[in-house]
Amino acid sequence: MKADRLLSTLLLLQTRGKVSATELADRLEVSVRTVYRDVEALSAAGVPVWAERGRTGGVRLMPGYRTDVTGMTADEARALFVLAADGAHEALGLGTAIASALRKLLAALPAGHRPAAEAVGERVLVDPVRWMRGGSAGPAVELGVLQGAVFGDRRLRLAYRRSGEARASTRVVDPYGLVSKAGVWYLVADLDGEARLFRVDRMREAEVMAEPVLRRPGVTLADVWAALRAGVERPPSEVPARCRVRNEILDMFLRLHAGNVTGPAVPGDDGWSEVPLVFRVPRAARALLAFGADVELLTPPGARRELAVAAAEAAALYGPPPTDGRP
Repeated sequence: MKADRLLSTLLLLQTRGKVSATELADRLEVSVRTVYRDVEALSAAGVPVWAERGRTGGVRLMPGYRTDVTGMTADEARALFVLAADGAHEALGLGTAIASALRKLLAALPAGHRPAAEAVGERVLVDPVRWMRGGSAGPAVELGVLQGAVFGDRRLRLAYRRSGEARASTRVVDPYGLVSKAGVWYLVADLDGEARLFRVDRMREAEVMAEPVLRRPGVTLADVWAALRAGVERPPSEVPARCRVRNEILDMFLRLHAGNVTGPAVPGDDGWSEVPLVFRVPRAARALLAFGADVELLTPPGARRELAVAAAEAAALYGPPPTDGRP
């Protein structure tokens, strides 16, 4: 709708002051000619906006001009209050700030939309923490320290313990930003010019350095996070596998291993179903031992050997069953 497009244009200009007509056209998915017509419509409505043509031109808004958010719809108001329910604000020390901002936003909303926005807090709860992660002592490093480096564009010296290592080692990184993923905080940064992901709860110390950050030109936090996430979710060295699952536990197996299942289960005539899987490494197949004799790994041979070794280690740990009748 034209009214929504005009409001979007106005809000973009309030944020940036000047935006090129080409960028506005791309963001609003319209032609440059339409952008200029919208500028004329805003100007006719009393908004101090004008267009400057040429290489250094663009659409400008008079400095200091502000408008309220009376053009916001009820669904848009609800969406903002749901977004604000994320626990990330508290973790970043911004809980008070977000509450104050919401009060100001609520006061600026049209009266008809206020009850719907207020009801969000009573009807929707966002809990970003995964199950069974309570009771932890929390990270040794405060997020505020990492924030200082991220927003201050400074390098960080970290004492960091990698997965599988007993001790932390020191490294200097160039941060792009912080990411909260399923209740776990990560620092996205370059280490010697290569993208790395650092879990905050594995940091033992963090020191903001005086040196300015050395980010790769044109690379954003979203770019680096997308590449790192793709590498974690679908690493290049995947191991395809097949297993048999008793039909009685098939639904539970598919739920617990949804991230490993690559296709539909094929039922057989013997009370079992065959399921295609993928693992990052053969050793990851050891997780199937949790199902005991209700799941049999068929391929690949390397993963079957991993299960056999793990089963033998468990048998040696617990010993043979007693033969003299003792418990």
